[in-house]
Amino acid sequence: MPPNPTTPALQTSLSNKAMRRLLGSMSIFTGLMTLPQVLTIWIGHQAVGVSLLSWSAYLLSAVLWFWHGVRTHDKNIYLACVGWIVLDSAVVVGVIVYG
Repeated sequence: MPPNPTTPALQTSLSNKAMRRLLGSMSIFTGLMTLPQVLTIWIGHQAVGVSLLSWSAYLLSAVLWFWHGVRTHDKNIYLACVGWIVLDSAVVVGVIVYG
């Protein structure tokens, strides 16, 4: 009996869809977990102990991933990176202003 050619494609499609949902969910979750850091800096005016070097590296990484996502037309990459660029920029600027 020959293999069913539609089964692997269906499994791959479901697997890709599940992975995209998981990645999207994790992007939202980790963004929400970063929000208290941003609020501490901008509302509490406290950036003591926040590493400008680390957050600048995160920002650079987000910009590079955004660029890659745009070039490959992958919305899961570049849409998530918009949020990361905003959050990372808020931390970096906040450290410069209040640090």
